[in-house]
Amino acid sequence: MSTNKGWWVPPEGEDSVSAKFLRKSRESPLVPIGLGGCLVLAAYRIYRLKARGSTKMSIHLIHTRVAAQACAVGAIMLGAVYTMYRDYIKRTAQDAGEK
Repeated sequence: MSTNKGWWVPPEGEDSVSAKFLRKSRESPLVPIGLGGCLVLAAYRIYRLKARGSTKMSIHLIHTRVAAQACAVGAIMLGAVYTMYRDYIKRTAQDAGEK
């Protein structure tokens, strides 16, 4: 019995995982930026693990987690502020300009 790896095709109307990720990235570009920042920051802190000095391992990992979460939450907050600006302030200015 031969195994064909490319036999599964998503049903019509359903996107592949990469197409869905690209579409979601275009809708809200700050989410992948926040995720990337989180991963880069975590990788950097793990790389710096050897140079932590006399700091306990648990404290170093807690600081890494907090910094990575701050990056992700910051990206979410920027996205929320941009959405509020786009939906309320910009739209209100356009409505006032039309009158």
